[in-house]
Amino acid sequence: MNKIFDLDYYDYEINENLIAQEPLKERDLSKLMVIHKSNFKIEHKIFRDLISYLKKGDCIVLNNSRVIKARLIGYLNDKEVEIFFTRAINNNEFEGIGKPLKKFKKGSVIEVGEYKILVKEVLKFKRIYSCENYIQIFEKYGQIPLPHYIRRKPTKEDEIFYQTVYAQKEGSVAAPTAGLHFTEKLLEDIKNLGVNVCYITLHVGIGTFKPILERDIRKHQMDYEYYEIPDETAEIIKSSKRIIAVGTTTTRTLEFWNFDENPRKGWTNLFIYPSYKFNVINALITNFHPPRSTPLLLVSAFIGDFEKVKYAYMLAQKMKYRFYSYGDAMLIID
Repeated sequence: MNKIFDLDYYDYEINENLIAQEPLKERDLSKLMVIHKSNFKIEHKIFRDLISYLKKGDCIVLNNSRVIKARLIGYLNDKEVEIFFTRAINNNEFEGIGKPLKKFKKGSVIEVGEYKILVKEVLKFKRIYSCENYIQIFEKYGQIPLPHYIRRKPTKEDEIFYQTVYAQKEGSVAAPTAGLHFTEKLLEDIKNLGVNVCYITLHVGIGTFKPILERDIRKHQMDYEYYEIPDETAEIIKSSKRIIAVGTTTTRTLEFWNFDENPRKGWTNLFIYPSYKFNVINALITNFHPPRSTPLLLVSAFIGDFEKVKYAYMLAQKMKYRFYSYGDAMLIID
């Protein structure tokens, strides 16, 4: 097997002290590593310096999905249990994980405050739940679903900082983290430069934390996630000179759409890994990702060589960049 398809190839050692546990209060003061694809020149900036790499006619595309309070604590037979929202079915039914799962039997009732949630159907690893206006329950009693590598309980502060400043459409169970670095002022400055700023929606599912279990990465299956590309965004992209995707979620959405090769709304499970040929995006803003993860493979595909990615990640650790969701950023550009 060619090494570029071997999962073990995409490993690296991470100093766990560099995994960011808290957000920066000033979002655009995070560090920014700039990688020039053509000659692999690396520069070290702060995120608000991004504007100096943009020019009139460029198009920045952001994912405006909003993180819901997907983790819910309730009681089943007077014992504390957890429901983790994974997917909406309709206004009164949703799919989710139960913890401990074996306790969630068909007909079980979970009490959350003054509400009752019924286990309607039992699936292998998930459950179908029924409750009228369940979104209100999650909004009132739910917790922001921080990733497992943030080793603390979520706070009210996370409800602000684990959300982009432009988040609009509720539906994600994880933040599109590359966008966390933008401020409203920075976006306004970018627009004033003559750069087109437009939005897509991809509701990030639980699959974002799904590990790759196959040694041959080509056998991995991404979970389906719902996306929308507004007509205005599609037309702006078609007429722009350079497309800069903010995050791997935006990248997967745009590459799946591929200038109307696929519909402007629907479901996608596009998995981008090395050997993939990019058709839409010209530059990428992203964070520093865990080893052996699907976002790391996408970044490797875009740079074109994991050895270069690994070198950049090792350099970032030497220079004390912060890693993962609340961490620093990378701009990959020609």
